[in-house]
Amino acid sequence: MSNRERSALLAAVLGIALVAFVTGCGKKTSSQKVDPDAQQPQASLFNVASNQLARLRVVPAHTSTFSVSIHTTGNIDWDADHTTQAITQVSGPVTRILVDAGTTVRANAPLLYVSSTDASNAIAVYRKAKNDENLARRVMERSKELLDHGAIATKDYEDTVSAFNDAASDAQNSLQALRIFGLTPQDIDDAQRQGMPIHPEIALRSPIAGTVVQKTVLPGQLVQAGATTCFLISDTSTVWLLGHIFDRDISAVHLGDPVEATNPSFNHAFHGVISHIDALVDPNTRTTLVRVVMKNSGQLLKKDMYVDAVIHTRTRNNVLTVPVSAVLRDAQNEPIVYVEAQPGRFAQRIVTTGVQQDGEVEILSGLTIGENIVSEGSIFLQFASTYQ
Repeated sequence: MSNRERSALLAAVLGIALVAFVTGCGKKTSSQKVDPDAQQPQASLFNVASNQLARLRVVPAHTSTFSVSIHTTGNIDWDADHTTQAITQVSGPVTRILVDAGTTVRANAPLLYVSSTDASNAIAVYRKAKNDENLARRVMERSKELLDHGAIATKDYEDTVSAFNDAASDAQNSLQALRIFGLTPQDIDDAQRQGMPIHPEIALRSPIAGTVVQKTVLPGQLVQAGATTCFLISDTSTVWLLGHIFDRDISAVHLGDPVEATNPSFNHAFHGVISHIDALVDPNTRTTLVRVVMKNSGQLLKKDMYVDAVIHTRTRNNVLTVPVSAVLRDAQNEPIVYVEAQPGRFAQRIVTTGVQQDGEVEILSGLTIGENIVSEGSIFLQFASTYQ
């Protein structure tokens, strides 16, 4: 027998089965009493012959414990809470670059050196201020000795104390400038030594520990203080997963929900938690952005990589559910179930559905606990009711 002949025979058998089922179902009957206060109109009932009831499976609507899982997709981004720019504090040409993209650096490690007259001037100002402070201290100490021997007036001694305080303040101000430029304590000690040549090179140091994810400077390039971004440093041990949630799922998502992300290229999953839910909907995708902080095991997750994500939402107890197979759609695309109103008599009921899990679907309205519904064979009931 050819494939075309088999398909024709199968269609004929299915048609005969449906006609036989419809023939076994009685005509629709309407309920004699109508409750005007009911939330939805009294549904019409139709009979199913006793010899056809074996084709149906009737189960009660029941409560379940749902740990709802929402599937979505997202892309990887650097963790902005642990990512920062390395911006030079002085102006001048770059003389040495010590790192490249992909280099792992420690906090305060030198990244490059800039030759700058700003640094030379700042060191010279500090050295002069330190000299003035040392001189003012010696004058004050000699004045104290003279005062103790009655050789000078108290006012003269107080003048030397004031001069020392002013010199010390100037030294501290000039020292702060060196610290802003990123000089280490050893560099500052060297700057205080009189007669030592002033080195104009200033190191740009890493503000955090992490990985150089971007390098935007070249040797010899002229950089501007406070304006030129030389590197982007990120602690890639954690990354952000930016997921997209549809409106129907957003009510089930909460801060702190655990998330599991996978990529076909890797044989294990990555884990994180939701740290932020956006306050607006993307007008292009009509989805809400959620941010997940993820542990980047093995440094495998890279910026802009796509992943599949499963959000494990909070467990909900006593959720009214029915089998997924029990829910159909009517001509207006509304979800419906078939309720056994009386033995052998069924009615169509419009329901409101929620999330699905493990072959069960949540019923938000339209059913009550214990009502018997058709879980298998409801497609034949829908056909029969339409046919009649």
